[in-house]
Amino acid sequence: MSDTTMDTDKVGVLCLLSGGLDSQLAVCVLKDQGLDVHAVAFDSPFYNIEPARKAAKALSIPLHVVDFTDEIVGLLKAPPHGFGKCLNPCIDCHANMLRRAGEMLEELGLMFLATGEVLNERPMSQNRRSLQVVAEDSQHADLVLRPLSAQLLEPTRPEREGWVDRSRLLALNGRGRKPQFQLAKDYGLEEYPTPAGGCRLTEPHFTHRLQDLKDRDLLDDRRDLMLLRWGRHFRISPTAKAIIGRDQRDNEMIESLARSGDVQLKTDERIPGPTALITGPAAEEDILKTAALCAGYSDAPEGEPVMVAVEQDKTRREVMVTPASSDEREGMML
Repeated sequence: MSDTTMDTDKVGVLCLLSGGLDSQLAVCVLKDQGLDVHAVAFDSPFYNIEPARKAAKALSIPLHVVDFTDEIVGLLKAPPHGFGKCLNPCIDCHANMLRRAGEMLEELGLMFLATGEVLNERPMSQNRRSLQVVAEDSQHADLVLRPLSAQLLEPTRPEREGWVDRSRLLALNGRGRKPQFQLAKDYGLEEYPTPAGGCRLTEPHFTHRLQDLKDRDLLDDRRDLMLLRWGRHFRISPTAKAIIGRDQRDNEMIESLARSGDVQLKTDERIPGPTALITGPAAEEDILKTAALCAGYSDAPEGEPVMVAVEQDKTRREVMVTPASSDEREGMML
């Protein structure tokens, strides 16, 4: 949590900040009215909060980071309002974020909540009915302001009480982005991620990996959730999964997330190649399959045997394998 104190001469608002353009514009609209704007970002293995950190710094507002992992994992198991096209429980997720943010208001000495949502920008999760459901389920419906579309929505308490000037709020509607780009120019905003960025739960490739964990009742293992963000993933057997790095950053993160009982594999030091990690109980056949995959992504000549080092619980040995072909690798990849 930030230790920044609010200006007691101003009305204080807590704005949900993803770091995307819409949430940054919502902050700008509220700052333009002289409000004391704080931001909150929700952290989990499924979100990248670095854009929020950068945006808060550029906008000169305090940022409060909340660990949201337990809430989102619970929703992944049984979302009351269901999923979107992937494993994205957007309506329930947004409602829970607003609920958590609302619980922070008194502690921070702030008065209401704001989001960067735009009416009908996302047909399923930001239509009029969905916005209403999100607000109602948050348990703070009358304190939720959507500055970018407020003039198209029913006034909430911040407008009725005069904490904000409704006439200076906006009436954005639909999927077109031209008004936002013009506003960004007007406010001097230069850095913001693409609209498609943000939540990994909307990415088909990522959610295919996530579904594999869900099918095996492994959603409560935070380490396994973090590993979803790195490398290539392969289902080796019903109990064993292999993660193989794509680059140096992947290799470093995979190694840092290894724990007791895992199997780590690397090609012979004379042959540059990735780090591989096996999670879950692994038979010798599983280890050999993973070694072949590891060798298949190395610089070894195709078809030539490669020595792969295998480490588990500080025990090290070597196995000789033939690198897996591209067809074999693609056939096993999640």
